[in-house]
Amino acid sequence: MAINYEKLMATKKLGQKYSYSDRDVMLYALAIGMGAGPMDERELAFVNEATVTARPLEVVPTFASVAAGFAEPGKFNLNSIALDGERDITFHSTLPPAAHITADSSVIAVYDKGKDKGTVIRFQTMLKASHGEPLATLVTSYFARGDGGFGGPSHGQPKPHHMPSRAPDRVINIRTRRDQGLIYRLCGDRHPLHSDPESAKQFGFPKPILHGLCTYGIACRGILQTYADYDPSAFRRHAARFSAPVYPGETVTLEMWKDGNVISFEASVKERGVTVVKNGMTMLG
Repeated sequence: MAINYEKLMATKKLGQKYSYSDRDVMLYALAIGMGAGPMDERELAFVNEATVTARPLEVVPTFASVAAGFAEPGKFNLNSIALDGERDITFHSTLPPAAHITADSSVIAVYDKGKDKGTVIRFQTMLKASHGEPLATLVTSYFARGDGGFGGPSHGQPKPHHMPSRAPDRVINIRTRRDQGLIYRLCGDRHPLHSDPESAKQFGFPKPILHGLCTYGIACRGILQTYADYDPSAFRRHAARFSAPVYPGETVTLEMWKDGNVISFEASVKERGVTVVKNGMTMLG
């Protein structure tokens, strides 16, 4: 069945209620690899609340990507599997270590790439504190390869962030754990593609792949430690396109360019020389 453009554009779900605790915040930080050095007080601030000298628990900015689980506008009724293509988060306030929140989700654009090229669906989710204060706005782009050619608009899709042409200003290597997908799935995305070898083979992969949003969080972690001095409140925006999967246990090489308060970044897998994140942009302030 072809996509009904008007119906899809009208898809929305408002007032979705969620809550999270400091346990969820710490699990997410561990799931993107923080705390690997158990004597590093800067990273312990994100994964350990039990201290002799009291201090607030810090929250990794991209925790916003899992704070409301799979808050979406509703069912898209597609003919093919929707793949996660991009994520763009604008941070309105530093996330608290525990909260009751609401999520308002709505489709904001649908692009018809053509019958043999698929469809891109963009939707927005605003996370708000219990008293209504905006916390973060998430824009997600899904790509459905088998749903193009329905006669919808083909132009107007936002252009990717322009990357600098010079050599990167900073390069760091972040080694993932072989069991990292098994940890990250406990943050909400339990799709068997990331945990079950047989399911991975059915999807065309030799073994389970790491969640794209885990790689997204790893990039945030890299910028947090290099350019933000481990200060979550410095993040204003974090956006990236997913171009290839990471296999747990591989090393993510993060290349960064700093121009004022904008950090451009791309990530690749050191062992295979494959780019996994493109056109990344973090805005600090």
